Amino acid sequence: MAVISYLLAGVLLALSALHLLWGLRIWWPIADEFKLARATAGFKGIATMAPPAACYVVALLLAIVALIALELGGLGLFNRSALTALVGAGATLVFLGRGLFAYTPTWARLTPEEPFRSLDRRYFSPLCLIIGVGLLVLLVTHRALH
Repeated sequence: MAVISYLLAGVLLALSALHLLWGLRIWWPIADEFKLARATAGFKGIATMAPPAACYVVALLLAIVALIALELGGLGLFNRSALTALVGAGATLVFLGRGLFAYTPTWARLTPEEPFRSLDRRYFSPLCLIIGVGLLVLLVTHRALH
């Protein structure tokens, strides 16, 4: 489980860092805000990135989930409390839900802008599903050990 924990934490921390950059108004990997917004959010008519506060909140939440992934794999600093399992279960549902919702007609109507629509189906949603399944594996293993 250590490998899954480390891989998930690494991916989640990288995503957290990316959102932190966006909160600082550093447009990476696309230097143009309009193009970056259309590639990463894709909501109908989007022209700007999310406000800094929203980016910081997402960055913080992703970092917390990275710590939870480490904890569920037995590698964290906490004592594997019920709160860890509860937060892990919530994060699992969020990632699995986001990953699955992307393939619905409702999500397609909400996020029609290209290149987001294509990137979401090809990369973003599968990544959410992989993170969700990884968290689920850690959660089930964590629960089985206690």
